[in-house]
Order: sequence, then C-alpha cells, then structure tokens
Amino acid sequence: MDRRIAHLDMDAFFASVELLRYPELRGQPVVVGGRHDWAPTIDAQGRRHFARLRDYVGRGVVTTSTYEARALGVFSAMGMMKAARLAPDAILLPADFDAYRHCSRLFKQAVAAIAPRIEDRGVDEIYIDLTDLPGDSLTLAQTIKQAVRDATGLSCSIGITPNKLLSKLASEFDKPDGISIIAADEVLDRIAPIAVGKVNGIGPKATARLQGLGIATLGDLRRADDAPLQAQFGTTFASWLHDVARGIDDRPVVTERNPKSTSRETTFERDLHPRLDRAELSAVFTTLCERVAADLVRKRLAARTIGIKLRFDDFRTVTRDLSLDAPTQDARRIRRAAGECLRRIALSHRLRLLGVRASALSDVDATLDTSGGRQLDLLGFGETDAAPSAIGLSPGSARSGPAPG
Repeated sequence: MDRRIAHLDMDAFFASVELLRYPELRGQPVVVGGRHDWAPTIDAQGRRHFARLRDYVGRGVVTTSTYEARALGVFSAMGMMKAARLAPDAILLPADFDAYRHCSRLFKQAVAAIAPRIEDRGVDEIYIDLTDLPGDSLTLAQTIKQAVRDATGLSCSIGITPNKLLSKLASEFDKPDGISIIAADEVLDRIAPIAVGKVNGIGPKATARLQGLGIATLGDLRRADDAPLQAQFGTTFASWLHDVARGIDDRPVVTERNPKSTSRETTFERDLHPRLDRAELSAVFTTLCERVAADLVRKRLAARTIGIKLRFDDFRTVTRDLSLDAPTQDARRIRRAAGECLRRIALSHRLRLLGVRASALSDVDATLDTSGGRQLDLLGFGETDAAPSAIGLSPGSARSGPAPG
C-alpha cells in the first residue's frame, strides 16, 4: 500500500521560543548560545537591554540563530567568535533548554491528538505516519500546522512523501512555515537537483568523495555507474546510495523507541587545568551526574553502565566506561562510577570538554541500586561523605546542555 509519511521540523526552534519571550526582537538577527550572564537586563524605566554578539569573548558555540542571522552567515555549531565577526550587531541570548523541552512536549502532544503514529526524532522534529488517516495531504498538513501554532505560538515546516528519506528532504524545501508534498510519480524529478550532502547519512567526507567522482546532486548519483561507487564505498554503502538516488526508503515510522543511552556534556569557555581548576571541575562533574540521573528518573529508566568523555586542549578525546552490579538512577551512585572511570585516565593536559553518559538502559521495574555510598571526589583527590549538591555551573565557566543525538 502506498504510504504517506510526514516529517515535521520546527522553524529555528530554540530561537523561535526565545522570540515568544522577547517579541520585540522579531525581524532582527538573534543568536542563541550565550552564557547565563548574557541575559537581558532591565533598566529603571522597565526597558530591556540585550547583549550584542560583538561583546562576546570566549570559546562558546552558537546553539541556533534566527533566519535573519543565518542570512548573515551565522549557523548552529559555529564558534561564537567567528559569528561575532560575521554579525557583530546580532542580539545574543543564553540558551534555556528547559523552555525548549517544554515547547517540544506541547507541539508533540498537539500533533498526537490528530495523528497518533509519531516517531520522535529529537526536541524539534518528528515523523508522522498519515497513511491511514482520512483527508488529503494538504488539508492534514494545514490542520497539523495550525494545531502546533495554537499549542505553542510557533511555526513549523512539513514535508509529505511516500517515505522518511524524502519527507525529511521535503520539509526543507519551503522553510520557514512551509508545506511540501511529493507524490510517488514526482519523486525522481523533484529530488534530482538536491545536493548529495543534503541527505541525512551522507556526511562531509562522503560528499567530498562523491564530488571526486563527479557526483554533486542526486540526479548525478542516479546516473552514476555502480562499479566506481562500490570501489569507493564498498557494496553495502553503495547499494544504499543507489536507493537514495531513486528515493527508495522502506523504514517504518517507529512509534516506540528504546533509547540506548542518555548523556550530558559541557564544553568549557576556557581550558581547565586538572589541578589548578579542581574545584570548578568537581562542581561541573557532579552537576553533569545529577542531570544524567534526573534524565533517567524523568524517562523512568535505569542504567547498568556509566561512562565519561574527556576532550583535552590538543583535541584528543578519551572515553571510559564502568559496568555496575545492578542498574541505577541514583545520582550518588552515578557520580561514584564516573569518578572511578576518571581515575583510569592520565590527566596530563588541560580539559576542553567533560561529559557523563549512562547506557545499558532498562525500565525502572528492574532492581535498582540506590545504595549511593561515599561520593568520590573528582580526579581521585580523595573522598567525601557529602551527597551531590544542586550546585550549578559558575557564571561564565561553561556551556551546558543535552549532548547531540
């Protein structure tokens, strides 16, 4: 049976949530990703004053930007200092992940009331199976978009096609606030001009190798011979590229996901010394463990394996994992296991990034280890009987939020 799969992508989601809070910034270039001390101030007359990107100093990265800022060349994951050179007069706002998660829940609940077969792909995007719903695709898309706007005040873009691959591509055709529909007999013509790098799964390295073969678009890819593709990428990936070029994708919309892991990580504004900055690192490390524990509790999960991730000032990345005797969602137990992992790493360089991960997840019905025990101090500098505190990051010390993916 022919399928109708939609991909819904919220428009500049984090930035759009901020514009709900600060409507006077609509139409202006706004960059989200500043530290909390970059929040707007209010003068004696009640007027808000916003920081400008040109005033930023540090290593932070852009979390997201409005379309006006993107027109100036500022995009997510770009270094703040580079963004400041491109758009010095852009407004700078700190990220508020709690607000973004709240709006995410609202828009997904609104969509589920209309089309319950949903695959959650992150805080700002979902796949929706419309196959069994009555009505034409355009009317359904308009109904869903209005429901999202009513629930959140925000706009979204929707692509509707026969499969997930095509729908994700189509949702980008008419951003922001667009609807793009591709019927089965239109697929080859509509996707032919799309650059191969736009396809989820074809990264920068694969794109460069395809361009080396003279393949820049999906039309080029469809006309390419199989032999050079197999020689360059191997049989499996070449076969997948063959399907991509023809718009073939049989993946179902998965309405229930079993997460493999959950993690939190922080990139520091300045490289921190393992000994001289021990107190700051210890506070950040404990906070990350607490946030991982809170994520597990919220998702009603427990973890059997705890891991850490370090990135040093020479960009070398090191990970370590520890398997527990029993699953846990207890912050003290997670902190202790993460500390044990840390003891197995030679800390010979300053730290650029610190992360904590929980994996081997199971439902909370499993037997939990909530014994906690003595909390290990960071970096193996002794132990403390104190329970993990609610201490946050000190102003300007780090950028913290959910890890990618």
